[in-house]
Amino acid sequence: MSQKSGTAPHPRGFTQKQGQYLAFIYVYSRIFRQAPAEADMQRHFRVTPPSVHHMVLALERAGLIQRQPGVARSIVILIPPQELPILEWLQIKPS
Repeated sequence: MSQKSGTAPHPRGFTQKQGQYLAFIYVYSRIFRQAPAEADMQRHFRVTPPSVHHMVLALERAGLIQRQPGVARSIVILIPPQELPILEWLQIKPS
């Protein structure tokens, strides 16, 4: 049985796609000093609002992020930054 692209687990327990969302949240938060809104993730990943919302819920259920429901831009990443993958759009190749 073949796996869908982006579903292979990371040793930390998240998929490639989840890792990209986590990396985006981390980088965005560092640059703008606040967590991204779901609309920011929607624009970056070029997906629908429900897709982003489902991903945020999945990340929260997996214990990878924490947020305050009803509070905008309240996402906090719960894993160390060194365990996050490089964002694909940065096109940095590991040495």
